Amino acid sequence: MNIEKQISGLCKLSAYIKEFLEKRPENFNEDDEIFAGVLQKSENENSWFTPENQKIALNQWADLLNENNIKKWLSEYQTSRSPKRVGLILAGNIPLVGFHDVISVILSQHIPVIKMSSKDKTMLPFLLSKWNEFSGGNIIYEFTERLKDFDAVIATGSNNTARYLEYYFKDSLSIIRKNRTSVAVVKGDETIEELELLAEDIFRYFGLGCRNVTRLFIPQDFLIDKIFESFLNFKNVINHHKYANNYEYNRAIYLLNADQFWDNNFVMLKEDEALFSPLSVLNFTRYNDLEEVRSFINENDKNIQTIVAKAELGFDSINFGETQNPSLDTYADKVDTMKFLEVL
Repeated sequence: MNIEKQISGLCKLSAYIKEFLEKRPENFNEDDEIFAGVLQKSENENSWFTPENQKIALNQWADLLNENNIKKWLSEYQTSRSPKRVGLILAGNIPLVGFHDVISVILSQHIPVIKMSSKDKTMLPFLLSKWNEFSGGNIIYEFTERLKDFDAVIATGSNNTARYLEYYFKDSLSIIRKNRTSVAVVKGDETIEELELLAEDIFRYFGLGCRNVTRLFIPQDFLIDKIFESFLNFKNVINHHKYANNYEYNRAIYLLNADQFWDNNFVMLKEDEALFSPLSVLNFTRYNDLEEVRSFINENDKNIQTIVAKAELGFDSINFGETQNPSLDTYADKVDTMKFLEVL
């Protein structure tokens, strides 16, 4: 396989996606109609994949996949001289969540043997077919319902699933990913614009991703109303029936248990030490000293994907609004996938 043609094909795929996203439906050609049909089928199969969220995921990938980004990323690694078959068990919690693994395997000059999630099985085959077309047939991949004849495995699942996967693949070279989530630390002097960006980190993809914030740290005297005010751009999440069902269920449980919580009719804030919060709920803690926050983060490091905070606070953090815009060298569970593939 010719890696230069693979890279060129990815760049053409990026341009193709951007051109499609910029068009109005009345200007679609036949190929655009097929692409639009893929998005519609994807939503039909998984109602969490709204057209807006699918297009945001596509746009994020289109922005990433330019020649400079790809070559800079690959320059840190050596590609394989002996292609191996790498089994991929993909998640399906947000659109195209497994695309990075697939790209990594192919550009490492290995062959991905892909077991897709039943929740996200439409967009990836379409994009891979287009990439292959744009690269002159220079990518090889397989889809399967059951992994066999593989040299290594990269699998993503829940903590319960991971225990099964770790046992099943105990004799194989593997990366087994588990549940993670993200946290945010508010200093107290953030502008409303910064807090609105934080809302993006919380609500994008309905909060279903490991990079979505589920635990918030705020100063002792910080007003809850200021947080709710910054969430208003996402008030329409409550119009999604599955999100609304989660909201109503969790609200009913809190009321029955006489739990204290704050509610703005589409999300609830609950003062809770738990790292993970239920869908439609954001756990928060008030702090007096940032050392309390550092201690919590250090204790829960293996379960935290991303920290959102101002750089001046001294955490290994990213800016508000950036959780769903990882770079090509940002790896799930902080395990360098390309290094793993490099030594196969």
